[in-house]
Amino acid sequence: MEKVEVVDVRVKNYLELAGYDKWARSYATVHRGWTLTSNIAESINAALVSARELPIYDFLEEVRLMFGRWNCENGQEALYTRTDLIEKFQAILQQNEAECTRLKVIPSSEYVYTVHDKKKHFIVCLKEKKCSCHAFQLDEIPCVHACAVLDSKNLEKGPYCSNLYKPKTVLRMYDLPVYPLPHKDDRVVPQEILYEVVLPQKYKRPPERPAKKERGKSGRDISNV
Repeated sequence: MEKVEVVDVRVKNYLELAGYDKWARSYATVHRGWTLTSNIAESINAALVSARELPIYDFLEEVRLMFGRWNCENGQEALYTRTDLIEKFQAILQQNEAECTRLKVIPSSEYVYTVHDKKKHFIVCLKEKKCSCHAFQLDEIPCVHACAVLDSKNLEKGPYCSNLYKPKTVLRMYDLPVYPLPHKDDRVVPQEILYEVVLPQKYKRPPERPAKKERGKSGRDISNV
């Protein structure tokens, strides 16, 4: 907050007035995720640039096919993951493991330990999955200090990670497949829908310049969304 005040004291006052629990995970009264962004919507939008030129029926069919393909591919990826966590969070855990080798661990009880990191020390409680650095309980992955404790006890780190990051949990997200549909000529459409007239919209597009459509896939494979 001191750094924020240097930049603009009005921002500091605004954040304090809003309440720390509204924007800081360490003060949150409920469980919060990592980051809330519109990246998924942007990735889907970028993948449908050409499909948006199609009639509405064909556009919806393209969306269905795309989600069915993504659902199957992501499910297969989770199925064949052999690490404790999925790729992103496994990399975080491995980074913490690599940095914990230089730390000194001193036991205080069966579950509580003091970990000396340079000129500071941190308190780790394995039973409650907490560390005084707060990273353990916020990220729900053993932090550097917790990794040092687990290594000193020759314990596996998997049980101390959130189940949300494990392949079996991710696999459940894709249990429900997007089933294919018959060709449109073979579908049975109720008469009241078949003869329904779809009218054009009442309002015309405003005179401002339309948004650009030259959008392509991002550097990452958007099929991993």
